[in-house]
Amino acid sequence: MEFRTKVDIPKASFEISPFERMLFVGSCFADNIGKRFQEEKFCAQVNPFGVMYNPVSILHTIQKLSQSFLKEVDVPNISIFTLGTNHVYILKETGEIVDNCKKRPQYLFEERQLTVEECASYLQESIKILNDFNVSGRIILTVSPIRYRKYGYHESQLSKSVLLLSADKVIREDPSVSYFPAYEIVNDELRDYRFYKEDMLHPSEQAVEYIWERFSDAYFCNETKIFLKEWKPIKEALNHRPFNPESKEYKQFMDKTMLRVKALSKKYPNFAL
Repeated sequence: MEFRTKVDIPKASFEISPFERMLFVGSCFADNIGKRFQEEKFCAQVNPFGVMYNPVSILHTIQKLSQSFLKEVDVPNISIFTLGTNHVYILKETGEIVDNCKKRPQYLFEERQLTVEECASYLQESIKILNDFNVSGRIILTVSPIRYRKYGYHESQLSKSVLLLSADKVIREDPSVSYFPAYEIVNDELRDYRFYKEDMLHPSEQAVEYIWERFSDAYFCNETKIFLKEWKPIKEALNHRPFNPESKEYKQFMDKTMLRVKALSKKYPNFAL
């Protein structure tokens, strides 16, 4: 008997290798997932100019980054955009959509909502910039499952709907772009407040771990899964905090751990602590 509905995630048309060059741009959910990739030794850059909630701010990040893309080796192979909201803030004085209000008075700004077409257009512009530098690069779109209390829950849901429709529009027009259903996993599979933090808005560590597992199944190649299995006990050993770090036993433990690190480095030349 099934007691939950499971989101169907087809195997992606491409695979992510160990130590892949990756870029995460978007909401604080992008921070959570991106940091996990860093812990697992992917060459992951996470929100280099801060958290970006809407498609315009994501584009601004890509435009800034592109100034440093001198050659293909600097460009990510996999870029993941995590969409948080379609709400944007416009500085009245200049008409510019800002990425951060920097705690300036609210009366200086006008708030408005992007349409599906506008969201899709900004995302497509970001994708074009990345593809111009790395034609074989891949883009993954996802919608953050985090609700925005300040808009009201109904308005937050409407905002997520616009993002979902815009992501669908981009993918339909560019089959090389992939969609990962983080929003659907949290809201359809894990629809219980035990999978949220105390604020009842952000996914718990357990929920993020489950999303990681579903992502792994959809995108990781066998070599990546093997590496992660070998790396896990070493990572746990390195993160261990002993009661007495000067004890003989702990020093022997660390000597053995470093020998395992050395062996892993020999097997995977791109691995580095």
